[in-house]
Amino acid sequence: MPLLVLLLLLLAGLLLSPPQALSLNQDGLYLLQAKRGLSDPLGALSSWNPRDAAPCNWTGVVCDPASAGRVYSVDLHSSQLAGPFPIILCRLPYLSSLNLSDNFINSSLPSDISTCQKLTDLDLSMNLLVGSVPGSLSKLPNLRNLDLSYNSFTEIEPGLGEAPRLESLLVVYNLLNSTLPAFLGNISTLKILKLPYNPFTPGPLPSQLSNLTQLEVLWLSGCNLVGEIPDSLEKLTRLTNLDLCMNRLTGPVPSSLTGLRSIYQIELYNNSLSGELPSGWSNSTTLRRFDVSTNQLSGTIPADLCDLPLSSLNLFENRFVGPLPEGIARSKNLYELKLFNNQLSGPLPSDLGKNSPLQSLDLSYNQFSGQIPENLCAHRQLEDLVLIYNNFLGPIPSDLGQCTSLNRIRLKHNKLSGSVPDGLWGLPHVSLFQIAENALSGQVSNLITGAYNLSVLDISNNLFSGSIPDGIGSLRRLVELYGSSNNLSGQIPDSMVNLMELSTLDFSNNELSGEIPDGIKAWKMLNELNLANNRLSGQIPEEIGSLPVLNYLDLSGNYFSGKIPLELQNLKLNALNLSNNQLSGDLPPMYAKDVYRNSFLGNPGLCGDLPGLCPRRVENRNFKYLWMLSLIFVLAAIVFVIGVAWFCCKYRTFKKSTKKGMTISKWRSFHKLGFSELEIANCLREDNVIGSGASGKVYKVELSNGEVVAVKKLRKATKREDEMFGSEKDGFQVEVETLGKIRHKNIVRLWCCFNNGDCKMLVYEYMPNGSLGDMLHGLKGGSLDWPLRYKIALDAAEGLSYLHHDCLPPIVHRDVKSNNILLDGEFGAKVADFGLAKIVKVGKGDESMSVIAGSYGYIAPEYAYTLRVNEKSDIYSFGVVILELVTGRPPIDPAFGEKDLVKWVCATLDQKGPDQVIDPKISPVHWKEVCRVLDVGIHCTNSLPINRPSMRKVVKMLQEAGGGNSKESTTKKDGKLSPYYYEDAFDP
Repeated sequence: MPLLVLLLLLLAGLLLSPPQALSLNQDGLYLLQAKRGLSDPLGALSSWNPRDAAPCNWTGVVCDPASAGRVYSVDLHSSQLAGPFPIILCRLPYLSSLNLSDNFINSSLPSDISTCQKLTDLDLSMNLLVGSVPGSLSKLPNLRNLDLSYNSFTEIEPGLGEAPRLESLLVVYNLLNSTLPAFLGNISTLKILKLPYNPFTPGPLPSQLSNLTQLEVLWLSGCNLVGEIPDSLEKLTRLTNLDLCMNRLTGPVPSSLTGLRSIYQIELYNNSLSGELPSGWSNSTTLRRFDVSTNQLSGTIPADLCDLPLSSLNLFENRFVGPLPEGIARSKNLYELKLFNNQLSGPLPSDLGKNSPLQSLDLSYNQFSGQIPENLCAHRQLEDLVLIYNNFLGPIPSDLGQCTSLNRIRLKHNKLSGSVPDGLWGLPHVSLFQIAENALSGQVSNLITGAYNLSVLDISNNLFSGSIPDGIGSLRRLVELYGSSNNLSGQIPDSMVNLMELSTLDFSNNELSGEIPDGIKAWKMLNELNLANNRLSGQIPEEIGSLPVLNYLDLSGNYFSGKIPLELQNLKLNALNLSNNQLSGDLPPMYAKDVYRNSFLGNPGLCGDLPGLCPRRVENRNFKYLWMLSLIFVLAAIVFVIGVAWFCCKYRTFKKSTKKGMTISKWRSFHKLGFSELEIANCLREDNVIGSGASGKVYKVELSNGEVVAVKKLRKATKREDEMFGSEKDGFQVEVETLGKIRHKNIVRLWCCFNNGDCKMLVYEYMPNGSLGDMLHGLKGGSLDWPLRYKIALDAAEGLSYLHHDCLPPIVHRDVKSNNILLDGEFGAKVADFGLAKIVKVGKGDESMSVIAGSYGYIAPEYAYTLRVNEKSDIYSFGVVILELVTGRPPIDPAFGEKDLVKWVCATLDQKGPDQVIDPKISPVHWKEVCRVLDVGIHCTNSLPINRPSMRKVVKMLQEAGGGNSKESTTKKDGKLSPYYYEDAFDP
């Protein structure tokens, strides 16, 4: 009986409970079905519980309060979701906003997306979508905002031009490759149109866009636009932001732009615009930024443009001629004035800065003359003052000494004279103080102790006198200190040993005296020490030998005495000069070689074994004759004995060398060595060959001291090759000149080289794990897990970044490939084989080659038909290496058909998604990071060189890809999104 009562009570409770507690509503069921079609590695959808009555409390889900339980917004951005677009969400009858940005939504957008009838906002940016932007989106009657940026769409279907209410269309950085769609001019409701950084087919700016009379933002940077800017843009009366930079536009800046009365920003930089700037800007009262830099404009700056309340005016790298108009000084809100790299001339307006709160003034590389205006910092907001390479004369304005807001002062290469205002030495926020190459005089003030933020101080090539102030040692952030070619005297202050961040110290060509202070071993970061042509004396400190990264040492033209410290042999120097001192004793064994002869000339007591090193002494004539007579007999006997011994030795060596087929006569080392050339020669046997190629064979040589080195023996070029390639085929000379002077942890180390004309050899550090190509495609193929592949990519990128950005002049490798990336015992990667490397001559632009250099599958497309060499060619080749690491496939494979690896990856991503591209040997646990690295590889292999990131940016992108940062691959700039790898690509 009690059991029956209990059952009756339970049944009553179920009957009286609300119906929604029994099951999830229909909207929730749709959401659960969408969840089942997505991969959710982070559990972002874990709160989506089928036991709930409604999904209103689920992550990313918002319900309409007016209709209980009905979903009107789904926001799942940055959740690392993967899979195809969940079309089931379009069945939510009240859904008005859908945000799936920054995920891994792949495949293409389905055409039946038009079933999302209530949708007003759709954000699918930063995913892996491919194919076409469907025209069926125009059938969404309420769609206002559509963001498809940072995907891989290749086309916008014409049907989109019929969208009835679309206000914002963003397709930033995709793969759109037809001409810029003119049919977008039919969307009369558009207010924002952003299509930048797409590889459109070159074509003009469609005049149909002028029909968009509601348009406020038009952003078309890097869209391959050609031809002139159409006058019809004047119809866009509501336009606030016009950005057409980084295209190939020609012709003048149209006068019609001056009629845009709502315009706030005009950016036309990096085009080929010519002619004079139009006048008539007086009606553009809202204009705050105007940038027409890097064009071919001429003439003067219109006065009415200068009267506008600009906040930023960038006109650099044009061809303006003539003085700066007085009107520029009357601008009340002029914050930034940048006119560098032009041909502007004449004096600056005397009131410049008086009526405007200047923050940045850059007029460098012009022909300005006259005095620097007194009022530049009248409002005490000036942060950057850059006037380098002009003809300014007279004193530095005293008022600048009170400008505590200054961060950078660059007045190099002018005709300034007089003393520097005392206050200018000690400004607290200045990090760069460069006043070199003027005629400034006086003393360096001890007030410099107040410049605690100073990292670079350059006062070289002036007329400064007096002693170096002791307070300079308190500048703990100082990295570079240049004071050469002045009249400085006195001793080097002992306090300077406290400058632990110092990398460059140059006080050459002064009148400094005394000894080098004790304690310089604290300069652990010092790379260059130049104290040449002073009056320094005493002994050369042994502590110099303990400076770990020093590679330039010049103490010539002083009065140093005593022995040369043996500790100098610990250094890895690119340049050494101890000539013209009073040194004596023996040369350190490492430097007792003919290659270092000029480093020791002019030291009377320093003879060593190098002929001609010691100058002859004047002595008593009779004693001189007696001494010479005795010496003749002694020398004759010595020569006879040595001659016989030498003949016997050479005869044995000749027979031995003849048997080996080679004779080594020239030996050049770049590091401290523990082996000889004969030991190397004795080990060049066929059983030691570890590799061979078109240039010769590579041997593994185990030395008697336990070290292992790799020796590349270059074969002699044939007569036909000499005729075809000429000097460009001399890889030996290129490799010696390149590797002999660079030092980097990710560049293979060249120990020494041999060359006797008939035989050329290069001795490298041995890399026990061989090349990346062997590891990926050889017998060991597949043995690299993803963490090792990522480490190799980052190491190689840092090596190439060093060549491109840290070598002066920059070096282009020209043969970047997986076989030229070698792996040490811990799989650290080092770039090798510089036989095709080319030093890029600064200021000469790209260099033309007589033949195509590089390896098939790695050659950038533009290189094949232009034969132009620049760093962008290396970046393309490195992008191919990244694709090899991600896919595990070689650059050329019969499975690709007529495609190479780059085209195969792009096509496969477009048709099948990333899961068909990634090497199946890579664990799916790493796929999120792999996809980020794959994206870097695609960026590097962009068909347009201008769209490839710099190597420095590639390093940053790889670091971010491996750091788990999935949030932002873009940065905000002036209210718009710009690809991060464009930030420094055009920074002058």
